[in-house]
Order: sequence, then structure tokens, then C-alpha cells
Amino acid sequence: GRVSARSVTGEGFEAERTLPGRGEEDFPNGRAGLPHAQAKTGCSVCCKSSWNQLQDLCRLAKLSCPALGISKRNLYDFEVEYLCDYKKIREQEYYLVKWRGYPDSESTWEPRQNLKCVRILKQFHKDLERELLRRHHRSKPPRHLDPSLANYLVQKAKQRRALRRWEQELNAKRSHLGRITVENEVDLDGPPRAFVYINEYRVGEGITLNQVAVGCECQDCLWAPAGGCCPGASLHKFAYNDQGQVRLRAGLPIYECNSRCRCGYDCPNRVVQKGIRYDLCIFRTDDGRGWGVRTLEKIRKNSFVMEYVGEIITSEEAERRGQIYDRQGATYLFDLDYVEDVYTVDAAYYGNISHFVNHSCDPNLQVYNVFIDNLDERLPRIAFFATRTIRAGEELTFDYNMQVDPVDMESTRMDSNFGLAGLPGSPKKRVRIECKCGTESCRKYLF
Repeated sequence: GRVSARSVTGEGFEAERTLPGRGEEDFPNGRAGLPHAQAKTGCSVCCKSSWNQLQDLCRLAKLSCPALGISKRNLYDFEVEYLCDYKKIREQEYYLVKWRGYPDSESTWEPRQNLKCVRILKQFHKDLERELLRRHHRSKPPRHLDPSLANYLVQKAKQRRALRRWEQELNAKRSHLGRITVENEVDLDGPPRAFVYINEYRVGEGITLNQVAVGCECQDCLWAPAGGCCPGASLHKFAYNDQGQVRLRAGLPIYECNSRCRCGYDCPNRVVQKGIRYDLCIFRTDDGRGWGVRTLEKIRKNSFVMEYVGEIITSEEAERRGQIYDRQGATYLFDLDYVEDVYTVDAAYYGNISHFVNHSCDPNLQVYNVFIDNLDERLPRIAFFATRTIRAGEELTFDYNMQVDPVDMESTRMDSNFGLAGLPGSPKKRVRIECKCGTESCRKYLF
């Protein structure tokens, strides 16, 4: 038979729905219980089941479970996973609802007044209107959706769920203050399949990062540096002002205080090591440049934004990988050529949010070489600082083929040429990659 189920109101929940009746034959193993916990009939649930899955099992079996928060009062609460279709009959709107925890075959048509999932409804109509405009139709929904349009809305809903899960995964892995959001209002592409988020360099085979042996003894590193603090020990200048903004010209190295220094976490010479502090968004570009990164907050000029993080590999390995990436028309190789071209950072598989930052011939980010706990000049950390004030909502970019100061030999030597790593032969012999930055100073080609 069929039973009517009534739920509480709230985001993502349905006020009333109809679903197939279920009996003990649907659960031959007996009652559902908690992981590692025995139920009255003697069965147990696999510990890999999530909390939501266990709640769904209870509702499917029509069983109360105080430990899971399932009681007779909320036993018949069902959550809307997404909306699949739309129709209008005699001025009454109906939606085809996919219920969380139930197969597509048990989706049901529900009248508008039963739906309390305001956010899901708004997003459904936003996607519908956008797709209607893209297909050169009127933005007002028709009385019935054609199958291709309904299928698009389902795929879009599934994509949003996948991107939301990826966003949660990224934020669970980040060690920095700034949050990460993910948006794609352009196409149906989901999260990248081969990308692992990391917060610091991953050292490749045969490479060793030697930890610094000494630190500073400063009482106040900015105003009373002892012996020039850590920068002075390497015969360089203090990099920051009291607001944490870099005051060195592009090309000069930054030496921050390290784990052996007497100063604490709030030392003004600890900036890059504190990580990303701005909320950033990975978004899908609408001009064929793939994913990009925009800031959700205003960033002041000369402020630290992010590091370029990836796997440190040898120049020989970079050459091998570079030939593969070049054929694919994309590369994530960044030469660490401060003193000599020995190592390269590859952010193709292991990386942080900088993996998604696009190129521009007129960028708003500038590269600096940074040394903190490792003073090997062949292995600097790569930090991006704002070249100007960056407005909230503006895309972050850097020049993949930057030239810091062609006149100053030291600056040229310290320049990290992004994208040219591991690509043998003259650039004229390579397949040229067209630039799509769209700026007035565009060079037309990336390399």
C-alpha cells in the first residue's frame, strides 16, 4: 500500500509526501542500529555508514532510535535532495522531488505549497531561467519542461552537490585562516578528478629540505632587530612594515623569522608562514580559461595573498613532465631558479588554491622568493603579493612568463619563470599557447 508521510518544515525538507509502504521484508537482517552496537534482534550496522545513512535506514524501516535522534515525532521527516522537473496545471505549480536516501524511481511530484525548501526552490528557478536565456527562450518558465531541459537541471543539481562536497573537503584540509568557496555558473564541469589539496611543499624523491639551525634573539624584530634579525644574518633588508605589507622591490628575497627564533607568533616578520588569511573563491570562468580564483575580500597593495605550493621535483623530472604538459596545452611547473635551476615545483596533482590562479599580461600578483625554516637558496618558497589594491570580487592573476627586472642581473636570476620549466629547446619550436587574459597589454601568447 501507500502511506502519507508528514514532516516538519525547514530548509531542505518537505512538508508532506507520499511514499511506498515498507515492511520487515525490506530489511531481512532485522532492525538497524548504531555502528558496533547490537540491536534488539541481534544485527549490527557497518561502521562505515554515515549518520545520515543510519537515520535513513531507521526511517525506511519505520523504527525509532533515540541514539540517532529518530523518534515517533520525526520518524516521517524526509529531506529534499534536489528538484528534477517542473510543470504547471491550472495555475498550480508542481515539482518532481528527488528524496535523499531514496532511488530516482521513488521521486514524486509535489505541489508548490508543500515545499518548504526555499533555498533549493530559488536555486532551481535561477538555473532554469539562466538556461532558458542561454537557449534564447523567454525567462518565464513554460508550463512543461522538455526532457533535455529537465535533464540539464538534474545534472546541474548533481554538480552543485559535488562541488559542495569538494568545497567541504578543501576547507577540511586547509590549515590557513581564509575559507575557500567553489562556484560554477558556466557549465556542468565538476571538481577536478586528479588534484590533492596540500598546505606546504611535498618533497619529491631524492630531495631533502634541511631545517634551519639558528634563529634570531630579537626583543622586537621590527623596531629593535638584533644584528638585523633574520634578514640581516643573510645580509638582506627587513621585508615588511608594521602592517605586514612587503616594502622590498620585486626581485629581492624575503627572510622571515623561523622556528628557532626567540620571537613569537605575532612577530611582524612572520607573514607568509601564517598562510592565506583572505576568503577566496574558485570559480569557473566564462571565457574558456577554465577555473580561476577571485578574492571575496578587499586586499591592500603589497599584502601577502598566497603561496605557490606543489611537489618539489628535480629539473630532470620536470623536463619529462613538462613535455607531457606541453602537449596538453597547460602546465603547473614553476622553476626555483633563485641561484641555479636545479629544482621545480609541480602543482599539477599536489597543490593549494594557487593551482587555479590564471595568467594575465597585466597581473595583480607579484612573485617573491621567501626563506623561512629552510635556507637552501636552491629551494625558496614562492609567495604572491598584491601589486595594487584588489577589490572584493576581482580575479587574482599573475604573469606566467614574468620578467622582474631585465636590467638587474640579480633580479633576473631570482625570477621564477612559470610554465617554461622542463620544456627543452627554443620556445619557437614549441606549440604556442594563445593568451586569453583580455587585457590591453596582452602579449597574445602565454609562451
